Amino acid sequence: MAKGQFKEPVRIQLGRIDRDRLVLGVKDAAAILLREWPAEETPRRTKAMAACLGVIRGTKPPSYARRYFVAACKEANVLLEL
Repeated sequence: MAKGQFKEPVRIQLGRIDRDRLVLGVKDAAAILLREWPAEETPRRTKAMAACLGVIRGTKPPSYARRYFVAACKEANVLLEL
């Protein structure tokens, strides 16, 4: 498994109904949180960004970032399934 890759992808929908995405790892999740996030700044989004940074720095496992990313996705109503 590549460094920063999630064991299970996260399926989200940021915009149009026919355009869902599979988030495969930390780099994808971080880019979405920084550039494409549909919601305002929230504590869950901030925690998800910090978790992604921890993985990128090598201090946390990818599962840690995935857990916080999923929580932020649920809050923003963009999570499709687990």
